[in-house]
Amino acid sequence: MNKPGYSILLICLFLPLATICYLSCKPSDPNESGFVDSGNLSVRCKPLLSSRIKNLDQLKTIVSIKYDRDYSGLDSIACQNSKVNLTYVSNGEQITRTMSSGISQNELSNLSSADFESQLRFVLLNPDIIRQRRELEKAYNLSRRRAYMFGPGDMAFYDIAEALIQHINTPGLAFQCPKDTSEDGYINTFNHLTSMAIMTSFFSEELADLIADLHERFNMPEITCGRFSEKQLIDSMENPVDNYVDIINNEIGQRIGQILKVKYKLHDKSECTPFLLAAYLNDIQSYYMLTMEIGLDNFRPTDEVVIKMSNKINKLLNGPRIIFR
Repeated sequence: MNKPGYSILLICLFLPLATICYLSCKPSDPNESGFVDSGNLSVRCKPLLSSRIKNLDQLKTIVSIKYDRDYSGLDSIACQNSKVNLTYVSNGEQITRTMSSGISQNELSNLSSADFESQLRFVLLNPDIIRQRRELEKAYNLSRRRAYMFGPGDMAFYDIAEALIQHINTPGLAFQCPKDTSEDGYINTFNHLTSMAIMTSFFSEELADLIADLHERFNMPEITCGRFSEKQLIDSMENPVDNYVDIINNEIGQRIGQILKVKYKLHDKSECTPFLLAAYLNDIQSYYMLTMEIGLDNFRPTDEVVIKMSNKINKLLNGPRIIFR
């Protein structure tokens, strides 16, 4: 073959290959397809799994837990104004979270049935909660299945966590101990981190912080003073390890949520299409794959959980007010 003919042949072979490479490497628009490049979330710290931590003593070798004072010899009333500071360092990144004692989600839920004097006292003592009450209503309904509000088969954050478990395609790498498949394993970590990211992105970090604190104080108010009973320390179901792990994972989720809020230009009036939510969740999955060294299949805009959750987010953000219960 002569030289010009050979050059033409090379061009004919190269152009299709170059086109394929370009299309496969080109970052996706979440409004055009269900796939998105992993991107750089600039969050490197590895999330914690309660299933890998035997007890509180072992957790303290991973996370620094410091109370504002020694409450062991004080009256229990002193614990009503306690504070704990957590510091976690992983992959060269530091997570710090301070949590104070205060009201829990149970007290907030019971407020509607309280007498007028109790309600008035609550309003005066908790102006920040009152200011964010409508956002709290919306976020609370996102975290609960509400078939009577959103129709049969309604989904919540927990359903996204379950979908993430089903997406794991490297079980040999992921499930290193039997408890990894339990409620204390991946599903709890996925649930806390992903829900905090979504709340931060579509609402605010302030609201996500508030919801996280209300939830953890309800589960175990002693976490801010460290006065745990022997039963709490050995109980496999109600143990402070889970709460401290949740607090760290909540903070990581909020960091990711802030980054994705900027990336997708999200706010409390954003339209959450299935394409957008699939791309958003795949970005979070890229973080899990990188830091936890596991494989995960992609979310797609045609997935039932993606369609139903995106519709639910839109109804709560842009629809009529739904009363908190």
